[in-house]
Amino acid sequence: MKAYIFPGQGAQFTGMGKDLYETSPLAKELFEKANDILGFRITDIMFEGTAEELKETKVTQPAVFLHSVILAKTLVNFKPEMVAGHSLGEFSALVANGTLSFEDALLLVSKRALAMQKACEITPSTMAAVLNLDDKIVEDICASIDGVVVAANYNCPGQLVISGEYKAVELACEKMKEAGAKRALILPVGGAFHSPMMEPAREELAAAIEVTHFSTPICPVYQNVTASAVSDPNEIKKNLIIQLTAPVKWTQSVQQMIADGALSFTEVGPGKVLVGLVNKIDREVETISA
Repeated sequence: MKAYIFPGQGAQFTGMGKDLYETSPLAKELFEKANDILGFRITDIMFEGTAEELKETKVTQPAVFLHSVILAKTLVNFKPEMVAGHSLGEFSALVANGTLSFEDALLLVSKRALAMQKACEITPSTMAAVLNLDDKIVEDICASIDGVVVAANYNCPGQLVISGEYKAVELACEKMKEAGAKRALILPVGGAFHSPMMEPAREELAAAIEVTHFSTPICPVYQNVTASAVSDPNEIKKNLIIQLTAPVKWTQSVQQMIADGALSFTEVGPGKVLVGLVNKIDREVETISA
């Protein structure tokens, strides 16, 4: 079976999507539609903007989403049998499997980005990458610390990201190193994504998701929250809302997709981060970068 996977925030780069815009009439039409929906020319920033401009939350998430979805729509013989996306990438996956329309998903992504930005400004918070430490040890250390710090991204065996209040994350990093972590370093992110710190954003996004139409998909999505195949639109909605404050179970999702018959994984969007993670999760499976 063919699995298609979609990257999240952090995969952006200057010039992303420009070749698509210049070579595909369909891509050009969709990019221009996106400019109209967002109310500013995001294409100018994607194609010519600086790394700093691309890092702005209101730009980053829609930019990565647009690159992924428009690339998918221009692929020949694009027939996914299962899809998944890392964090923000789940919205791209839901357009790819027909759950969400391009327009509705872009609006949700834009609202999600702005809501997350607002939540980040309430309390100083951050994320940190922890390398070569058992998941259970990471979870136990997080649980032992006074303050909010949780496991946020299960990226691949030996690579876990924690998230929470700044001081709690700093203290957790010290304890992880003492416990034998190869590295435990603070990431250059705007705040504590996939943690309880995102509760205000979750509430805001929930209101937008509840009034958006979700169709029955053509193939299942393996959602970050459950790491299992989901095809029921109401369940997809519920999991998408929970996703903001819950961990991204990427390792578990990929393992489940392989168990369910995935023989190849094609990453659609900027960068090659996800195919790298898939290769670390299972060396036998075929990986392709679209």
